[in-house]
Amino acid sequence: MAEINKEIGSRIRQYRNKLGLSQEELAHEANLHRAYIDQIERGEKNIGVQNLQIIAKALKIKISKLLGE
Repeated sequence: MAEINKEIGSRIRQYRNKLGLSQEELAHEANLHRAYIDQIERGEKNIGVQNLQIIAKALKIKISKLLGE
């Protein structure tokens, strides 16, 4: 289970960096706390589907991209 959290977190970081966003900027766009984004990216949090959708929208990508199609 922890492995999938790391994979999704890594994809979020990859897409965030591609857009040139800081964790703080992504958190602002997603209306989430920066520390939560950090924990997700490090694979420490088990992200819920609703928050995954919110983050995907903030990154302007489909949720399937974060799940690894």
